[in-house]
Amino acid sequence: MSVANDIRAAAATRILIKDGAYGTLIQAEKLAEADYRGGFDLGHDQKGNNDLLNLTRPDIIAAIARRFVAAGADILATNSFNATRISQSDYGAESLVAEINRAAARIIRGVIDEASAADGKPRWVVGAVGPTNKTLSLSPDVNDPGFREVDFDEVKAVYREQIDALVEGGVDAVLIETVFDTLNCKAAIMAALEAEAALGRELPIMISMTLTDLSGRNLSGHTVEAFWASVRHARPLTIGLNCSFGAGQLRPHLAALSATAETLVMAYPNAGLPNDLGEYDESAEETAGQVAEWFADGLVNIVGGCCGTTPEHIAAIAAAAQGHSPRAIPAVPSQTLLAGLEPMILAA
Repeated sequence: MSVANDIRAAAATRILIKDGAYGTLIQAEKLAEADYRGGFDLGHDQKGNNDLLNLTRPDIIAAIARRFVAAGADILATNSFNATRISQSDYGAESLVAEINRAAARIIRGVIDEASAADGKPRWVVGAVGPTNKTLSLSPDVNDPGFREVDFDEVKAVYREQIDALVEGGVDAVLIETVFDTLNCKAAIMAALEAEAALGRELPIMISMTLTDLSGRNLSGHTVEAFWASVRHARPLTIGLNCSFGAGQLRPHLAALSATAETLVMAYPNAGLPNDLGEYDESAEETAGQVAEWFADGLVNIVGGCCGTTPEHIAAIAAAAQGHSPRAIPAVPSQTLLAGLEPMILAA
C-alpha cells in the first residue's frame, strides 16, 4: 500500500493522533545563544532559531519527539516550520536551509522507526512547511497596495528547496501548515507537486489553514469553505485547521470544513489563547475536554496540538479519543454545496 492509503486505512478505524508544539518545549529548555549557534558563525544572533537546533542540538529535538511518541502520537512533524530561505534570512542562515531540513527529517525518522520497531505500531513523519513571513496576497506597505516583497515563482522555488531536502531526509508526506495566505499555499502546493513529479512516486500533501479572527477567515480573506474550494484540486490527503485559537473557538469553523471536504480532516488547536506574557495557561485536561466535543460530533479524523500544547496535552487528547469513531468522509460534495461554493471559487 502507499503511504496515503496506509494513513487512510488507519484513520478509517480510529482517530489518529498528531504531535504537539516543538516551539513550546524548546522554550522550556531555556537555551542560550551557544546552544542555538553551535559551531556556526553566521554574523547574526541565532537565539530563537529553533530550526537550526536540528544541526546544533539534535539531541533536544529527538528527545521532544520521543516524548510525543510516548504520549501516543501516530503522526510526527519535523522541526522545520521556519526552515525556508525566506525565513532563515532573518538569521543569515540561508545557506543552511537544505542541511537543516534534511536533518529535521532524519531526526524524526529515526525516532519513529526506533519506536515502531519496538512495538510494531505504524507511525509517520510529515515535513512541516510553514507560511514564511512574506505574503503574496497583501502589500506590506500601506502606501503602496500593489507592492509585493516576493513573487509567486520566488516563493514556489523557496518551498521546492525545502520540500526536496525534507524528502531526502525521509519524510512520508508534506504538511503545508498555518496557512494565512492562500496564494502562498498555492505556491507550496505547486512546489510539492513538482517535487512529486521529479521523484516519480507519491508524495502526499497535507494542508492546514489558520484563522486570523473569529469570523473564520484567514489573512487573505478566505473562509474555510472558500479555502477548501481553492485547494481541493491538489487532492490533499488531509485538510484542516491549526493554531488560530483554542479548540472551543475553532469548533464552528471545523464543523463547516468537516461538512465540506471529501478527504481526511486534521485539526490541531492552540492550548487556548496566550496570556499577557504570551504563555498558554490552558491545562491538558481543559484542552482534551474541548477536543472531546469534536469527537462526539464526528468532526475529525486526525487531531493534535499547536502552540502551548505539550506531551501531556497530547496524551490527554489521545485518551479522550478512545472509544470515539473517526469522522465519516463524504464521498462527493453535494450539488447544493457546489452551487454555494461557485462564487467563492471564482473569488479565489
